[in-house]
Amino acid sequence: MEDFRRYLERQERETNERNRRADEINELQRQVDEQVLIAVTLQDEENQGRRRGSQVGRRRNVERQRHSRGKNLLEDYFIPTSLYSDVDFRSRFRMQPHLFNKVTHDICNYDAYFVQKCDATGVLGLLSEQKLTAVIRMLAYGASADQVDEIARMGKSTTLEALVRFCQAIETLYTRDYLRRPTPRDLQRLLQKAEARGFPGMIGSIDCMHWQWKNCPTA
Repeated sequence: MEDFRRYLERQERETNERNRRADEINELQRQVDEQVLIAVTLQDEENQGRRRGSQVGRRRNVERQRHSRGKNLLEDYFIPTSLYSDVDFRSRFRMQPHLFNKVTHDICNYDAYFVQKCDATGVLGLLSEQKLTAVIRMLAYGASADQVDEIARMGKSTTLEALVRFCQAIETLYTRDYLRRPTPRDLQRLLQKAEARGFPGMIGSIDCMHWQWKNCPTA
C-alpha cells in the first residue's frame, strides 16, 4: 500500500509538470490564435477599403443562403423529428446531442457573440448552431475554415473568430471542473479503469489520428 501511495505521488508530480507545460503551450497557442484573427480581420478591412463597387478581377460576394442552410441544419440534427439519429449526431459531432445542447446553452450565456441577433440593417445573423457546428467540425476533424463553409455557410474570418471565442469560453467555463489537474483519487480511478481494459499502469493515451505516418505502405 505504501508503494502504491508513493507511486501515486510520483504520478501526480509528473502530471503536474505535464499540465504546467501544457498550460504554457495553450497560452502560446491562444496568443497565436488571437494574432491570426486580428491579421485576418485587418486584411479583410484593408481589402474592402481598397476596392469598392464592381471592378475587374474583384472576387464577387458569395450569397451563402445562410438562413436556408441554418434551417436545414436544424432539421438535420436539432429538432425532435430530425433527419439524422442521435447515433449519426454522435458520429459526426464527436459528442452526444444533450452535451452539445448544454455547451451551446452555457456558451451563449457566457458570450453573446454566439446568440443569433440582427445586424445593423435588421437582417438576422447566423444561428448559434451554425457557429458551434463549424467550430466543432474544425476541432473534431482538423478541418479548415474553408471546409466547414459548406455545412455552416460562414465566411473564413467569421469562422476563425468563432473558433477563438469558443476556445476562450470553454477554458473559462470548464477549467475548474473538467480541465483541472487530476487528484490522487482521480489517478487511482484512471489506473483501475485502464487495468480493467488490459492496460495496467496507463493513466491516459495520446490521440495520434492527425499524425502523418512517414512509412505508410501504399498499394
